[in-house]
Amino acid sequence: MNNPDLLTESPKAFSIVIVNYKTPEITKICLDLLHQHFGSNSVPVWVVDNYSADESTEYLRTLDWINLIERSISEPEAGHIAHGKALDLVLEQIDTDYLFLMHTDTFVFDKNVFSMMLNKCLKNPNVVAVGCVEQINRGTMRTAWRFSSRLFKHHFRRLKISMGLRSREPKPYKEVYLKSFCTLWNCKLVKQHNMHFSMDDRVPGYTLQDRMTALGYVVEMISPRKIFSYLDHIQAGTVAAAGGYDKTHRRTKMYNNILKRLNKDDRTN
Repeated sequence: MNNPDLLTESPKAFSIVIVNYKTPEITKICLDLLHQHFGSNSVPVWVVDNYSADESTEYLRTLDWINLIERSISEPEAGHIAHGKALDLVLEQIDTDYLFLMHTDTFVFDKNVFSMMLNKCLKNPNVVAVGCVEQINRGTMRTAWRFSSRLFKHHFRRLKISMGLRSREPKPYKEVYLKSFCTLWNCKLVKQHNMHFSMDDRVPGYTLQDRMTALGYVVEMISPRKIFSYLDHIQAGTVAAAGGYDKTHRRTKMYNNILKRLNKDDRTN
């Protein structure tokens, strides 16, 4: 059972980190919602700007209730590498035992998601992370179809390779890694083992998850149905906002449609 008073009793039990890169509109929505939930001082919110050098950077400088780190980049970096390095900057500086990773395209409408996830760590000291392995809630039918199609492709490619035929490498058919759009990490355990988020050229957190589970720690996985009852997430919204897709790409269209809906809702409230 969730403790609804947890955030009131221990408001600084955790910190929140968000990495910004050229996403002014959704960064503002994301942070506005957090400010509504926590006010100015109750929960430390860290924002790392990955050298956006645009209006989003200017906007972040106006906020006196966040801890802003403006990261300079001397040479081009892959997006996931830059993201991981930004997370590690905050990991070094926070003094809370727990850290929520969020994306700028994550919009939390019910702050009880934080206490719900934090409770899972507090009940079991061996829990190192809590989160979801899916970035959207596809529903039962779409999830079943996606799993079955990926399972078929995986084994079909393995069969072709075993027969000596040319084939792409089989991809994992089951998601096992927590997605960082809303993930809670027990940083006390992470630091205890001298680990961090960006440990190689993989997606930040993937190798960390592998190594911590190999040490016997537990990863709590929350179903998409449950976590998305508290929040919305635009899949690849940060990429679409930064112009990473063509204007006609389905994810760009999805991003623009959701943004229009959010702005409309904001005007009517």
